[in-house]
Amino acid sequence: MEKLYIELLEKAKEAAKNSYSPYSNFPVGACVLYESKKTYTGANVENVSYGLSLCAERNAISSAIANGEKTKIKAIAIYSPKQTNCLPCGACRQWLSEFSNNDSDTKIILEDKNKNAFVLTLEDIFPYGFKFDE
Repeated sequence: MEKLYIELLEKAKEAAKNSYSPYSNFPVGACVLYESKKTYTGANVENVSYGLSLCAERNAISSAIANGEKTKIKAIAIYSPKQTNCLPCGACRQWLSEFSNNDSDTKIILEDKNKNAFVLTLEDIFPYGFKFDE
């Protein structure tokens, strides 16, 4: 496994510690890597009105944009201490697709039940994402 992927997963684990998840008790952390080689982290932030909650993945992407990131996503690590193979929800998959160059090149880094990192592509988990055709 690439050392970089393990580092991203470790950053996602640290981010999960900042989760505000009193309603679901399901903390999630994410670390997104951009073509610029910069990383941004995010944790899920819940609200009593669930629709107003923010997933860790979208939080990390929003942080990147708010900090002026202009390049595309290369990889994202996602972690929850409550569940192995913590895949992004549908909304987060669409966000990842929106801010990636190529879904088949965008890496999704997860942790399996043996605490080993493994990698999928965005295309693996979101084969027919909505794209704007110019």
